[in-house]
Amino acid sequence: MAALLAGAAIISRSDLRRALAMLGAILLAPVLLLDDVWHASQFAFVHRHPLEAAVGAVVALVVLAGAAVVIRRKPLLVPLLTMLTLPFRIPISTGASPGNVLAQRTTSNLLVPLYLVVAAAALAWIVPTLRAHRTATAAAERTPQRPPRHWFEKLLSAYIVLYAVQALYSPGFEKALQNEVFFYVPFAVLLALLRDIEWSRELLVRCLGLTAVLAVIFALIGFGEEITKTLWLNSKLIETNQLHEYFTVNSVFFDPNIFGRYLALVMILLVTVLIYDQRTRAQLASIVTLALLWGCLIFTLSRSSLAALSLGMAVLAALRWRAKPVFYLAAVVIVAGAVAVAAKPERFGLYRGLSTASLQVATDGRANLVTGGITLFTERPLQGWGSGSFTAKYEQQFAKEARSVSDSHNIPVTVATEQGLIGLTLYVALVIAAIATLLRGARGNPFRVGIAAAFLALLLHTMLYAAFLEDPLTWTLLGIGGALATAARAGESEPKPAPGRFRHRLLRVRA
Repeated sequence: MAALLAGAAIISRSDLRRALAMLGAILLAPVLLLDDVWHASQFAFVHRHPLEAAVGAVVALVVLAGAAVVIRRKPLLVPLLTMLTLPFRIPISTGASPGNVLAQRTTSNLLVPLYLVVAAAALAWIVPTLRAHRTATAAAERTPQRPPRHWFEKLLSAYIVLYAVQALYSPGFEKALQNEVFFYVPFAVLLALLRDIEWSRELLVRCLGLTAVLAVIFALIGFGEEITKTLWLNSKLIETNQLHEYFTVNSVFFDPNIFGRYLALVMILLVTVLIYDQRTRAQLASIVTLALLWGCLIFTLSRSSLAALSLGMAVLAALRWRAKPVFYLAAVVIVAGAVAVAAKPERFGLYRGLSTASLQVATDGRANLVTGGITLFTERPLQGWGSGSFTAKYEQQFAKEARSVSDSHNIPVTVATEQGLIGLTLYVALVIAAIATLLRGARGNPFRVGIAAAFLALLLHTMLYAAFLEDPLTWTLLGIGGALATAARAGESEPKPAPGRFRHRLLRVRA
């Protein structure tokens, strides 16, 4: 039911139906979440002191209501607060209720601050909308329809529902439930909110500026970790750093690869400013910031993030200038890289040549995860093993190789294993539709160019690491990109930037 409501919130063109769907989603999701985390260690205080916990819940609701009132008065706070809270996660132990001794308790890094922003923003829109439809005047008038939804939004809604349905026969039902409640449902509401914001040039620039400031702060924290050789988060990463000669930084992120992804995407957006805005001040600021972020990205040791950054740069060059030279150069680089690896594999960590064992070591165990996922897919190719089942099935079938398994580190393989050809077909269609929407007519519009390049870079990162729809950055890029594409499709004026100025004007998408 939560998945159906979330999907309806994305594609509904009626204000009333969308308000009811969003309200149902934000009410049902916390209930499912509490049922899953009720026995977590973080809730021990609630069990021991129920009265104090109830008072705290009331205070939280009052704060939420207050935030909704402020957002209602200043709706443009929504995108700024979204950018501010996107990176911050709080670890919460989930799963393994006392009655289920066989299940293992896991720790999920939840975006609690972002959830609060989404809930407050949703209430700020839902309450006035429902009030308006209670009046006789509003009921008598036909509600104006919102612009038609893009194909990727329809496919995204279908994918959310399909994921919930395929969880019914999954041995990893708890993992699927967590993905739906922690990620898909709240992020669907977030996309619906971002999709209909009045995106002006000034608002986009402010969001980018805030994001760049956050990235600089995170990078400085990363430099501090590198200098002191000290981490504050992720005990597993701390142990890994103690066992190896190299040192990996993660700043406020639990995973250095997710930190690297964040830095890479921000760098892509800043390079967009660099190649479009010819003002000296803007270019100097971009160059200094890029140099700082690049230095910290190196310390993450995230090869997948470096690959994502490279793709993003290539997309920017192809859209800003000509595509053919970029394709030719990319082909040359790929061929040269393949020749170098084949000639001197030991320089790339392949000390046993191109053997399976060597690839396994060089990829930190990811090669076996991918090949194991493909094996599982061939055993049940049509419907898969069920949503969220990859970890359970891999550990069951490849027990000797199951070392800290979370997924295949390749989203298409994970989707194929868990959801079979049914889910894989829908996933591929979703990706193609999203890319087509973001790229169609984007050339010449620096905002759309930057978002398209960042999304493609993120997409590549998901094929080398993890977290596609589990990352709010995906939904944020699609929400903003979809809104700008709607403006272009509606024929709104999009003049090119004047020489020497970054003055690309975007007319607003009005509700």
